[in-house]
Amino acid sequence: GHAIRDRFASLGTGNGMVQGLLHSAGEPFSMSNAVFAIIRGHRRALDVTSVVQGKTRFFSVMMLTWGLVADIDIESEKFRWMGSARIDFYSLLRAVNLRRYNGRILFVPAPGYEGFGDPVEQTISCKSNGATNAAEGDIPDVCNNETCTYSGPSTDDADLEWRSLKGPFVNVWISNIAFASEGVMIAPQAQFADGYLDAAIIKDCPWSVALGLLLRMKDGSYIESPYVEYFKVKALRIEPGLRVGSSTIGGIIDSDGEVLARGDRSQTKEEPEHLMAYGPPIQLMVDQGLATIFSPR
Repeated sequence: GHAIRDRFASLGTGNGMVQGLLHSAGEPFSMSNAVFAIIRGHRRALDVTSVVQGKTRFFSVMMLTWGLVADIDIESEKFRWMGSARIDFYSLLRAVNLRRYNGRILFVPAPGYEGFGDPVEQTISCKSNGATNAAEGDIPDVCNNETCTYSGPSTDDADLEWRSLKGPFVNVWISNIAFASEGVMIAPQAQFADGYLDAAIIKDCPWSVALGLLLRMKDGSYIESPYVEYFKVKALRIEPGLRVGSSTIGGIIDSDGEVLARGDRSQTKEEPEHLMAYGPPIQLMVDQGLATIFSPR
């Protein structure tokens, strides 16, 4: 699949999950340390995220990206002949020719993060019959009653207080883990099973700032920039819009390195039917500690 295998990877040679597990135990990143962790057999819980649009549902354990990082991940595939240098090359290319995307992010903040964004004047509540209570926000329902398999959590909680951020955005990064790869810390405050997702939103900024933020992702210090909003959420919805300056082209949304939705169909063959559409809201909800993984300790 289209994982960011070299620099931003969640899977493959970068393996952000392993880096996060080893880092949390104070052990250096190496294949031998990862193998020994499995042999020891220690386990820990891991949150699982449901990514939903209508009746289409994916499960994620790592991250979802939209904007700059997703573009670098997927579009740099055409330079795979360059090896790991393709990520550096295409990161520079995309930063210098920076794209910005219109849209809106709606979220239920975790405790302590209620000051981020603007209040949304509605209560969202998904019922078993598919009804949604919505007012000003005009947020469509994403529930369905086809539950022959596990369908993930819902927003049945009463009086959820949703807030919003409006674009344009340079990048939206929603992460369940701290690292995207050995050399990229995307969510310094992320925990494996805290029941929350960490959102790192890069707002509209000059290309030189965007390039600097990419360089500061090694230690996670990029979140200190005034151009970055970093907060934790219990639930989140992405309303992706078109690229600034275009009336037809949107962006790429990927999860754990795989394309979920694509806003520019002129560059690819017709997408498989199971993929999501670009434009309608995509909702993320967290199941705390649903998965179990091997851990160094």
